[in-house]
Amino acid sequence: MKKGFSFTLATFFNVGYSKIAPGTFGSLATLPLAYFLANFYGIWGIGIAVFVIFVIGTMATTEVLRHTPHDPGFVVIDEVAGQLLTFVSVAPYLNNRLYDWQIYLAGFILFRIFDILKPQPVRWADRKITNAWGVMLDDIIAGTYATLILYILFVFKILPF
Repeated sequence: MKKGFSFTLATFFNVGYSKIAPGTFGSLATLPLAYFLANFYGIWGIGIAVFVIFVIGTMATTEVLRHTPHDPGFVVIDEVAGQLLTFVSVAPYLNNRLYDWQIYLAGFILFRIFDILKPQPVRWADRKITNAWGVMLDDIIAGTYATLILYILFVFKILPF
């Protein structure tokens, strides 16, 4: 299989080559980036990063799909974009406080739930859009669900953070 810069980006610097649960490891590897962006650049940093990663991820995935079937497991740049998007709604509240780790954990779990279960329209994007846009879009929708639920949990203090 051809391996070049597009593969390096699509696998989030080879994290996607994990033998077990590459999507989960891709999401997990995103958490330090989310922490950095939230603490130094806030909502704008995360929002711009999601947009840039979506664009770059779509371009890299387009190249990867020339050599592989639709949405190969090792492509995790989509998880990076979706996992980052999960924290956009709570970014203004992440200030390196003692309990912020609970918010990151809740966001990680919520995103993985929506990414794995694929409620509509996540499932639709995953199955019906069979190009790089579909690979990226299903995780963006899952991240949108996750950020909405995380915001509700945070604002209404449903979880102890």
